[in-house]
Amino acid sequence: MKNVFQFTQKWILRIFIAVAGAVFIYLSLASILSIIPYNNSYKEPLEGVEIYILSNGIHTDLVLPAITEYKDWTKEVKFENTLSGDTAMNYLAFGWGDKGFYLETPSWADLKFSTAFKAVFYLDGSAVHTRYYKRMDEDDHCKKIKLTAENYQKLISYIENSFETESSKIPECIKEAHYGSHDSFYEAKGRYGLFNTCNTWTNKGLKICGARACVWTPFDKGIFYQYHH
Repeated sequence: MKNVFQFTQKWILRIFIAVAGAVFIYLSLASILSIIPYNNSYKEPLEGVEIYILSNGIHTDLVLPAITEYKDWTKEVKFENTLSGDTAMNYLAFGWGDKGFYLETPSWADLKFSTAFKAVFYLDGSAVHTRYYKRMDEDDHCKKIKLTAENYQKLISYIENSFETESSKIPECIKEAHYGSHDSFYEAKGRYGLFNTCNTWTNKGLKICGARACVWTPFDKGIFYQYHH
């Protein structure tokens, strides 16, 4: 019996060390790769389209003008899909993430182990969360950047390709899913996981449109670091 107990203890210790080591490697990679700049030569054009990077302290969104000559988002992300239906809005935020986490965890108090487990290990689908804003104000959690028309259109294509679309090529709205009066959810492509988070999605969008980004980050701080240094 004693030998069985010692054997069990030994394996529990090994598992603990393996998990702790994996966490250490993951956080080390995140720390190192998030401070290495990507598109470091980016300079804001004199003329262009203004977008925003928005964070709630954990999750980041890309915020674009609702309507420009290059794209009218209101035709696809319709005001009528929000609870308010308010059309007096000028900006639209896009955030990609795990579908289960988005829909089942409106606050951290609602987080379940099963939801977190599926999100971490790529076991659930994904969704795009959109929210309309009347105005945007820069602060520590909201950064304005300017893109050339060409690069802005690259960002449009990136976001468009993140949606699952119906036969009409209109994003497929997830009915009756809301956090507030100005937001809506849509089916999305891809799977969320340890190495492909909501912030990874935002960072990839910035890479594609030529804006300053980092090599890789699962966290919002990796993105904002590039604009504060």
